[in-house]
Amino acid sequence: MDGSSQGSGGMKGGMGGLFGGGSPEYSNTELAGVPLTGMSPLSPYLNVDPRYLVQDTDEFILPTGASKTRGRFELAFFTIGGSCITGAAFGAVNGLRMSIKDTRDMGWSKPRNVQILNMVTRQGASWANTLGSVALLYSVFGVAIEKARGAEDDVNTVAAGTLTGMFFKSGSGLKGVARGGLAGLALSGAYALYNNWDHLTGSSSSSRLY
Repeated sequence: MDGSSQGSGGMKGGMGGLFGGGSPEYSNTELAGVPLTGMSPLSPYLNVDPRYLVQDTDEFILPTGASKTRGRFELAFFTIGGSCITGAAFGAVNGLRMSIKDTRDMGWSKPRNVQILNMVTRQGASWANTLGSVALLYSVFGVAIEKARGAEDDVNTVAAGTLTGMFFKSGSGLKGVARGGLAGLALSGAYALYNNWDHLTGSSSSSRLY
């Protein structure tokens, strides 16, 4: 029996080696010392290599010469619309406050409600028009300066804000133009400083280390 089993095993091994179908058998002790370097573990939930699931690149294709960030012309519509909505909301709240204060001697009646509604509507439209006009001027100046300089940086922001303040107060004389320019310069400068605050603090901390 032993000889027959060994003979059959040898025959199977010989036939397997001849046709390439046989595989050598190894014990657990022999496999324990085999290094597994270069082999990445598979996910227990997905039968795929996790390395193929990591996206190191963007998942969208940009046209040739396009930038990953939106330009001033694209942001102009959002800026103008957001300014109009903000002005309308602020004006409505201000109109409600003013109308309630002016009609506090009147009882809650239809004339008072109509007066409050008129004040809320008037103040909302006025503030929306004002902030929308400022945003429109700022966007126009920003796009024009960007096209003229051929660059997009904080210089465009500060210059556009200063020109917006000067143009918006152009009907108030030289003093009004100067005040408007200073107000625009201060607001745009504060906005530029806010956008670059992390960069400024990082550069200052790194310079202190050295």
